[in-house]
Amino acid sequence: MKKTIAIVEDERAIRDNYAAAFSREGYAVRGYPNRREAMAAFTARLPDLAVIDISLEDEPEGGFELCRELRGLSAELPIIFLTARDSELDAVSGLRLGADDFLTKDLSLAHLIARVNALFRRVDALRRPAEEKQVIRRGALTLDSERMSVEWNGQVVLLSLTEFWIVYALTKHPGHVKNRQQLMDAANVVLDDNTITSHIKRIRRKFQVVDEKFDAVHTVYGMGYRWVE
Repeated sequence: MKKTIAIVEDERAIRDNYAAAFSREGYAVRGYPNRREAMAAFTARLPDLAVIDISLEDEPEGGFELCRELRGLSAELPIIFLTARDSELDAVSGLRLGADDFLTKDLSLAHLIARVNALFRRVDALRRPAEEKQVIRRGALTLDSERMSVEWNGQVVLLSLTEFWIVYALTKHPGHVKNRQQLMDAANVVLDDNTITSHIKRIRRKFQVVDEKFDAVHTVYGMGYRWVE
């Protein structure tokens, strides 16, 4: 069965251009011009991936609000922001809301397709044979790679796909330092150093929501990060 990509973009010509590119790649595509129509469809049936612009019709921040609403429906749905807005503040805001990637519209279609394919490869990890799946327990942490779930002291910590695989890479070998390239490889994404740093900060904040004393992710300056029990 074809995977479905939802494109939420108010400019029809741009939406149709991306839809054609994804269709050529073999994906099923659904397009929406605004947050209202997208949420009505998503409530009935979620796509396999959502590509969202920030500014939607009369809502300059409509994409951010849509991302927030989608995260209320699913913590696991891959979400990409694809926007003409390229400020660092917008990128950080999008990632904090739970997006898995933040791309600008000057990106080539080939590069965009590669990023989408990478996200789907991570989703497909859910379908690995049972013997390859495992539950990691590190002190207060329980990480279930089959359910893609994380708990701290028995409380659920909602992580995006990128954040989940970063935590997985760190906790699989606690005490070992993982550099930024190793974390990108684990998450199957291509990110710059600042974006990796943003993901680490968001991971810490999400754990601190359930435990303000959380301090298991340590920065090893000039080298990377490690999980300390």
